[in-house]
Amino acid sequence: MIDTLVMIMAGGRGERLSPLTKDRAKPAVPFGGRYRIIDFALSNFINSGFSRIKVLTQYRSNSLLIHLARGFNFGSLSEHYVDAIPAHQAMAGDAGWYLGTADAIYRNLGIVDEEQPTDVAVFGADHIYKMDVRQMMNFHRKVGADCTVAALPSDREAAAKQFGILEVDTDSRVVGFEEKPESPKPIPGRPDRALASMGNYFFRGDVLQEVLEEDHADPNSHHDFGRDVIPRMLGRYNVFAYDFGQNQVAGEDERHAGYWRDVGTIDAYFEANMDLRTVSPKLNLHNYDWPIRTATQNHPPAKFVFDEENRRGHAVDSLVSEGVIVSGATVRDSVIFNNVFLHSGSQLDACIVMQGANIGRGASLRRTICDKGVTIEDGAQIGYDLASDRERFTVSPQGVVVIPKGAQVPAHGPVIYRRRRDVGNVMRPRSHPPGPVSVPGEGES
Repeated sequence: MIDTLVMIMAGGRGERLSPLTKDRAKPAVPFGGRYRIIDFALSNFINSGFSRIKVLTQYRSNSLLIHLARGFNFGSLSEHYVDAIPAHQAMAGDAGWYLGTADAIYRNLGIVDEEQPTDVAVFGADHIYKMDVRQMMNFHRKVGADCTVAALPSDREAAAKQFGILEVDTDSRVVGFEEKPESPKPIPGRPDRALASMGNYFFRGDVLQEVLEEDHADPNSHHDFGRDVIPRMLGRYNVFAYDFGQNQVAGEDERHAGYWRDVGTIDAYFEANMDLRTVSPKLNLHNYDWPIRTATQNHPPAKFVFDEENRRGHAVDSLVSEGVIVSGATVRDSVIFNNVFLHSGSQLDACIVMQGANIGRGASLRRTICDKGVTIEDGAQIGYDLASDRERFTVSPQGVVVIPKGAQVPAHGPVIYRRRRDVGNVMRPRSHPPGPVSVPGEGES
């Protein structure tokens, strides 16, 4: 879609995902055994045929920039690109940080001027979903919209607590917008459902510039699309809602239609990962007609060793990635990223273990997230005594324990945190069998 410019907002702090976002932006948080959250938005556009993509970064962007360079580099094809755009001042006097989503695009209107697109897609980078974006663009152009908002049909009661709600007429024209209203307006003809804004937009290129310049001049604005720009457009511009529930992705059946997850909290992130290891997950990662693209690394195949009583390396109802060695360990209902070593007698139950982790002999983990480079020493138990775990780690409202990147966790006593440089170059522990070692890239987080 050479006449459409894509601008993806990827600067979010993701504070509710802390400590996973202590050293990285939310879109760069690992997900699903081998991906980053941003991979889903980027894959949706690339699979849909959009080839002019700008990614606006801001908060702790180093690992995100490395990931984009390694996973989404089209080389010398000048008409196909995924360009990372760091936060910057559009003019003297601008604040160092973007003030809101609308301000971020406003400061990059020079890119829109250079590209001269018919339409501009402004999408977030921090949700997990599949979407054929061409269908939204076709709807946007068919109805002659100045702006089209992607909307998720949701239960009215649940939507009231989480989202901004779009009020539409029978032609899907947006006639009202409320932020988390007590009594959401229903979808015409569907009294039990409401349209929740997904924060994804298509704008006519010239209209986008008009509304952003107006917003920039308003001293009372929060400079946010949902809170300011879209409500101000109602009644003055043709604003329509696109029903995401009607979107059809190649290779997907009705069971997967309308899947969209905001993984903005530890519990939501945990549950979305746990769904992937079920027999029929709601998010199908094995659909080769709609691949989720990511940066790849050269790791050997996963290996399961030892077949002795009480020392059998096996995994059940789990995702296990490349380079993992399950050495006499038991893995159940878990998601294991690459380059992880699980020693004899260790047990994982409903865990997420990220790249380069080392789980010691006889260690037991339950409902635990281990960030990159974590070492669990022999005999340690995590997730069985939450009161004790809270003294050392973050524990979510639903009892998920999060161990920060680079932590060395003894069976008892204080946690040791290694230097970031040591974690960025995750090496195998001494107990690893002799042979070549796969080493993540310099500075990767």
